[in-house]
Amino acid sequence: MVNVPSLVSLSIDALKRELIHGDDLLPHVYELPLELFNSLVECLPPLALQKLQSEMPFKNYDDYGPSSDDLKMGRKRGRYGNFNTAWKALFKFRWPDLAECVKPVDWQQIYWETHVQNCLDEAAEIALLPSFSGCLGDIQILENILQYIGYVDDMSNLASDYLKLSYHCQQFGCYARRLRLQNVLCVLESCQLLRKSNLQSLVVQWIRSSEHVAGLCKLLNQNSRTLTSLEFVHCKISSSFMDTICGSLCSSGAETHQIHHFSISSSSFHEIDLVSLAHSLASFLSSGRSLQSLKLCDNNLDRNFAKSVFSTLLDSSCSLTSFDLSENNISGWLSIFNWKSNSFLSSSGVTKSLPSLRILKLGGNNLQKDDAGNLRYVLVQMPSLEILDLSDNPIEDDGIRSLIPYFAEASKSCSPLTDLNLGSCELSSDGVILLLDVLSTLARPLNYLSLADNGLGSQVAEALGKFWGTSIQVLNLEGIGLGPSGFRKLRDIRMENLKLVKLNISKNRGGIETAKFLSKLILHAPKLVAVNAAYNLMPAESLPLICSALKTAKGHVEQVDLRGNICEYQPSHDTMLAEFQHNGKPILILPLSVALNIPYDDDP
Repeated sequence: MVNVPSLVSLSIDALKRELIHGDDLLPHVYELPLELFNSLVECLPPLALQKLQSEMPFKNYDDYGPSSDDLKMGRKRGRYGNFNTAWKALFKFRWPDLAECVKPVDWQQIYWETHVQNCLDEAAEIALLPSFSGCLGDIQILENILQYIGYVDDMSNLASDYLKLSYHCQQFGCYARRLRLQNVLCVLESCQLLRKSNLQSLVVQWIRSSEHVAGLCKLLNQNSRTLTSLEFVHCKISSSFMDTICGSLCSSGAETHQIHHFSISSSSFHEIDLVSLAHSLASFLSSGRSLQSLKLCDNNLDRNFAKSVFSTLLDSSCSLTSFDLSENNISGWLSIFNWKSNSFLSSSGVTKSLPSLRILKLGGNNLQKDDAGNLRYVLVQMPSLEILDLSDNPIEDDGIRSLIPYFAEASKSCSPLTDLNLGSCELSSDGVILLLDVLSTLARPLNYLSLADNGLGSQVAEALGKFWGTSIQVLNLEGIGLGPSGFRKLRDIRMENLKLVKLNISKNRGGIETAKFLSKLILHAPKLVAVNAAYNLMPAESLPLICSALKTAKGHVEQVDLRGNICEYQPSHDTMLAEFQHNGKPILILPLSVALNIPYDDDP
């Protein structure tokens, strides 16, 4: 039987087309009954919804009704649809993966901002072609992008202006707050295309030439009053570049800029005189009275550069809360900071510090045990530190022993430290047992600890059992060599009302003992949400043990990763997947096939 469309649906379809191509019906649409008006709003394409909302002769309401002024004027809520809900539905339809990452926002703004970003990305691909020699604004937008916003008719009948990048930037650029630009878009023409934007965040990629620098600086100056976040990725940085950037951001002759978040990552600092470059960056940092986070990651910085930057931060009056210096090669950068150093004293004798710093990331910097010893005295000057990342540094047990006095002092002073990452630090059970003993006494226990990829062995099990009796919530024990005996020891340790929320015990080769431990843990950690137990050589009989525990736990666990174990696929797995689900997703993540069940090889 053929479904015959109703008169209402036919009328709405006609209105959708008319709203895109003309304005004659708009006054009549606003007079529609509430039910019809809301039905129309819910099914309009973006272009039509944009026109309907922007041309309204009265204020648009949210879900909570009209303002008092509108009520005094006799205006009724019934004339206004829930536009934000309609924009949210359109966003989720076009970008379903992104929608999960977006917090509640002005969905109209984020829709057009993302649309403009898509148009700019497509234009950049064309402009990068060697054969391209035209204007950016004349680049034509792809048909599928146009169809998403409501142009569903024959494209050959569409006015040529609608096809161009310039049209989309002029019409919707005013919604752009956060953009990502490749170098080919950092030219003077882009300033004209984005003249209506009020950028708050800008990510710039692959800046190499003076032409790109000039275009970028003009764009920065154009948005200097609103821009608060600036990030450079895969760029070539020089002292003149930094000086020009700083000058562009300091608007109206001001000596300071308004950047809150500044980042340079995966970039090269090409300059013969690194002292001059460090001075230029230091000048930029000193001009940032509002600077809150600084990221200089994976730039191949050396110890002298890092020392200069850190000294500048100590001398400045900025309220820095996050400092990321990871993935460089700065061993020895703290050599001037030790117990007999006066480097923490200003010329007037006042102690210099970073009182607002909450996050310090130093992972992958080739830091040695001596660096850890000097770091101890630096950390004292960071009284608000909450997150410390020292992963991928060969500080060894001697380095940990140097830091233990800092943690011991923290245990007495109710330190705000909550997260500690010591993954891949070439630690042994001796150093970690000493550390865990101190961490177990913290007046304010840690929330997160990573000891991943350190060869600790089963000897660390007893100290671990004592430690997770604290309020630790996230614990990463990936690849620490627990083995069957380590899991057996952990299982024998008393567990009672643990606070664990997430636990990673993957790549520990624990076999069936992993499953026995896990089945007990699930029952004694009422807040446990996720466990990664992948690559532990668990046999097929592990599954009934884990499933029995999950059934008894009554649903608080949301995910158990069992990939990479010797659990060959069986038809019964489908039943298990169907039985154990959370929000429609399987709790058990099982190997997909026998071909994928190759034991994890943790040999280098």
